[in-house]
Amino acid sequence: MIIGYDAKRAFCNNTGLGNYSRMVIGGVAERDTEVVLYTPRRRGRHEHYFDEKGRVKVRQPQGLWHLAPALWRSVAIGGRLGKDGVDLFHGLSHELPYGIPKGVKKVVTMHDLIVFRHPEYFKPIDRLIHRVKMRHACEGADVVVAISEQTKADLITMLHVDEAKIRVVYQSCDPLFWHWCQQVTAGEDMSIEMRSARLKYGLPERYVLCVGTVEPRKNQAVVVRAMGSLPDDVALAVVGRSRSGYGEVVRKVAEECGVARRVFFIEGAAFADFPALYAGAVASVYMSRFEGFGIPVLEAMCCDTPVVTSSVSSMPEAGGEAVLYAEPDDVATVAKHLRRLMEDRDFRAECVEKGRLQREKFAPEKVTEEMLKLYRTLL
Repeated sequence: MIIGYDAKRAFCNNTGLGNYSRMVIGGVAERDTEVVLYTPRRRGRHEHYFDEKGRVKVRQPQGLWHLAPALWRSVAIGGRLGKDGVDLFHGLSHELPYGIPKGVKKVVTMHDLIVFRHPEYFKPIDRLIHRVKMRHACEGADVVVAISEQTKADLITMLHVDEAKIRVVYQSCDPLFWHWCQQVTAGEDMSIEMRSARLKYGLPERYVLCVGTVEPRKNQAVVVRAMGSLPDDVALAVVGRSRSGYGEVVRKVAEECGVARRVFFIEGAAFADFPALYAGAVASVYMSRFEGFGIPVLEAMCCDTPVVTSSVSSMPEAGGEAVLYAEPDDVATVAKHLRRLMEDRDFRAECVEKGRLQREKFAPEKVTEEMLKLYRTLL
């Protein structure tokens, strides 16, 4: 069995879609399955990520295709699959190339349909491109993988995808977080790492963590408003790059609420520091208005950090009974949850224990086994 993957984001993307791609590819490659990765470029800290992960080959544009890498990814990969003996091609992020040979099975992962649900978050040209690619992928795929029941429902209602060809396979989070929780479970003292991360980013001893791109959909302004009801020695760490000018909006809200000195904006944080930042926080807050899954919820649970998140879309699937929920704009409830987590040690410990149970539903080995089972069924 030879599996081909669209690996652009696995090599070039440091966040959500990249983490998902590396997790799927790495897990399959480690099961002694031959893997061929198609990417227009290899760059950054993930350039050599797959060098020691089983039987992996990498294909990149040759000749004049170097001048048009995006076009190579869309139309030229299909012609390479037969030469490489690929049995099944998996598009890991909403799209499939054109011209895939008939004998090659096609799988595409759909993370969310936000471009259909909330078109206002996209520029017109981006909206058009994403919609065309997603429709083409869903129509051409033999199986459409949805990363949550929420995404499955949206595929059926918005793109009219036949339910019979949709498979829900939950995603996991980066192995870095599972390694952290394994260390903690084994009894290792991680306090030095936590303190080092806190000092590195200039945070006080008590802080709330909010991880995610700073953009309107992620809704960080609500968390900032909730800070006004928390003790003065509690800070908020907003970790993520700003988009669409929303960072300035959040800063203005912090000033209006009188909490600007307690809100720390951290862009470009080292990914290796994320587990320690989560583990050192009094809570993780993720009040997104819509998500296909909500990876920060799982990342926090892997670090034994209690979570407050929004009660919409897929967040209840990710958090189950382990996390605390509020409507996206319910500032009072967010503040109430945070105060209780800080004041009630027994309740906090109960949330941590529930999180340990909930996170096991998304363990990497479970995701890999589900994906391999899907591949074997198709082939």
